[in-house]
Amino acid sequence: MRAQPKASHFIDGEYVEDVAGTPFESIYPATGEVIARLHAATPAIVEKAIASAKRAQKEWAAMSPTARGRILKRAAEIMRERNRELSELETLDTGKPIQETIVADPTSGADAFEFFGGVAAAGLNGSYIPLGQDFAFTKRVPLGVCVGIGAWNYPQQIACWKGAPALVCGNAMVFKPSENTPLGALKIAEILIEAGLPKGLYNVIQGDRSTGPLLVNHKDVAKVSLTGSVPTGKKVAGAAASDLKHVTMELGGKSPLIVFDDADLESAIGGAMLGNFYSTGQVCSNGTRVFVQKGIKDRFLSRLKERTEKIVIGDPMEEATQLGPMVSKAQRDKVLDYIEKGKAEGATLLTGGGIPNDVSGEGTYIQPTVFADVTDDMTIAREEIFGPVMCVLDFDSEEEVIERGNATEFGLSGGVFTADITRAHRVVDQLEAGTLWINTYNLCPVEIPFGGSKQSGFGRENSLAALEHYSELKTVYVSMGKVDAPY
Repeated sequence: MRAQPKASHFIDGEYVEDVAGTPFESIYPATGEVIARLHAATPAIVEKAIASAKRAQKEWAAMSPTARGRILKRAAEIMRERNRELSELETLDTGKPIQETIVADPTSGADAFEFFGGVAAAGLNGSYIPLGQDFAFTKRVPLGVCVGIGAWNYPQQIACWKGAPALVCGNAMVFKPSENTPLGALKIAEILIEAGLPKGLYNVIQGDRSTGPLLVNHKDVAKVSLTGSVPTGKKVAGAAASDLKHVTMELGGKSPLIVFDDADLESAIGGAMLGNFYSTGQVCSNGTRVFVQKGIKDRFLSRLKERTEKIVIGDPMEEATQLGPMVSKAQRDKVLDYIEKGKAEGATLLTGGGIPNDVSGEGTYIQPTVFADVTDDMTIAREEIFGPVMCVLDFDSEEEVIERGNATEFGLSGGVFTADITRAHRVVDQLEAGTLWINTYNLCPVEIPFGGSKQSGFGRENSLAALEHYSELKTVYVSMGKVDAPY
């Protein structure tokens, strides 16, 4: 029991257990070892969490944004001081290599607390509107109790990306992590209390698919923010819409990464590998359709194969390991099934495609996989795989690749590699996606908005834009004279 928390839930500033909840196990993906046993939230736990949040939110909202921000900045400091500890927990939770988690997981969560803590005063200002003798003004006010529903690929980061803007705007949050990765969010809640956050404002409850509706449909919940799949997003958004709740949906993608023949070859290959193999491919914004212009296709594939086969697969706790296991056996089986479909439909398996021979035990490992000669109609080119499977397609012209890149229901991300900066801007302007990169891929600093279009969701996380999604405008008209009524 290497990571057993004090209890399954964190409510009103303390750990809470209810053994009547459905028991479930947290599995370390690298070994199959049970590292924690927890219980899903019962309806009583859900009620306790929301009641606590509702009570605490009113007093919190009355504080100045600067005072709220000060607490978030202190939480960021604590997270940085404990980065190693939090990173090791994230590796146990997800199976991601420690070389990733130590630079990309709790650190990005700390960045969110620091950023929103710093912009609290300036970012929540309203406006003055002169109306002759009269005038009006606007101000941003909190929504109330917000629900965050996390995914299993970046559990600590998501807990902070949702929690930081919600809290700084004066809301309370009830956060439900994925049942696959239940541990990190509990530590985030602990740290917030240590930093001075009043009890009840950030509660964490465990659960599965049956828990989400209890939160989303609750009459005291004002907003729901989900990171998850498109099918789940449709269900959650539909349920929230029945009560006209605010929603942010950060959903899946099948993003195009376009490599023109004048691109720096090594950079383009590096970008494609980061956009497909980082976090064992379990990243929603990944550029999983890599379009390579025919003039450099052979060189691109040759070098890509060489670099991919040098990726170090192994124990995630070893600093040298570059690729860890998938989060669960079910997810690995799903990815292996997609690989079989790719082979059956005629794609060329360039490298990978199976389970590594040199990784023993019950770990859910899979080889980084590259398919070449992929066509737009193949299943692996149309559906989100969410694993380390890169699909390389070739193209002739700019006009062609833009049309093909947009031929998807998704619209989360996209990228362009080219030495022609004019063409780069021209292409990204025409790609139908919410977040795009030029000559890089998947960099998401907290200062920039992140989110999608089309079936990939709506709303934005991070940057000042996130404040708009966790607050609403209140307008006040001020009359300076007497009322002139016609009756």
